[in-house]
Amino acid sequence: MELINKEKVSQRIGSRILTNAVMKWLFFLATSFGLIVLAILIYRIFNDGFKFLDFEFFTNYASRKPENAGIKSAIFGTIWLMAITGPVSILLGVGCAIYLELYAKKNKFTRFIQMNISNLAGVPSIVFGLLGLTVFVRMMEMGRSVLAGGLTMSLLILPIIVVATQEALRAVPKELQEASYGMGATKWQTIRRVILPAAIPGILTGSILALSRAVGETAPLIMIGALTFVAFIPENIWSGFTVMPIQIYNWTSRPQVAFHDVAAAGIIVLLVMLLLMNSIAIIIRNKFSKRY
Repeated sequence: MELINKEKVSQRIGSRILTNAVMKWLFFLATSFGLIVLAILIYRIFNDGFKFLDFEFFTNYASRKPENAGIKSAIFGTIWLMAITGPVSILLGVGCAIYLELYAKKNKFTRFIQMNISNLAGVPSIVFGLLGLTVFVRMMEMGRSVLAGGLTMSLLILPIIVVATQEALRAVPKELQEASYGMGATKWQTIRRVILPAAIPGILTGSILALSRAVGETAPLIMIGALTFVAFIPENIWSGFTVMPIQIYNWTSRPQVAFHDVAAAGIIVLLVMLLLMNSIAIIIRNKFSKRY
């Protein structure tokens, strides 16, 4: 009897070891497949587009000739768009999260709001484009302006920032808040001097991911009427504009093969811009990061 039990135990152990080995290799193959596809994609982009990366590519406007095409207007349009989207979405998102997490009473109404914010984070971007078209472009008569585009993109990433900020606020140890109250600080003083400094790394992480998504989105901007062929730089928030993803899409839709290589060069610039944004934000996050 004991011998039979030992055999069953050994069989179970052997089965678990085999299952562990199989799953390990499956996960390794899945990771390797993703890395290989990414490496091939990056190689193809750099191989096709690197020859177009010169000084004129950054100083020329869009052109009907691939050898004269540039990305100047798209770069400045993206910068203008982020100059509006970033402050608006971060201020509103962080403020909303602070209210819901630290001020609002926990009842059915706040739970309903929280549920809807979480659901909005997964809504397709085209829906926000329709909302921006209805509210900002038509009702508020902003037209195809940088301001309308920036506010539309702020709506898109606002739920992501709210959810990420709430998680960062919840991660702050309760002992720190209680110690602050014990020292006689008010609620706002505790939030400003204790909770927010401790939550800044998490808040910035969520904001980085949200802004990176905004930089690469095209559907909402196409819905509000962002231009695809722009030969000027936006002068103010009421000017027409284009952004890098829309310009790249415009090049890839051309029948000439040379424009596809120009699009590859634009993708390289977009990737570099995203890496610079993330690097700067990571430096800021690490500077304010503290261990409690």
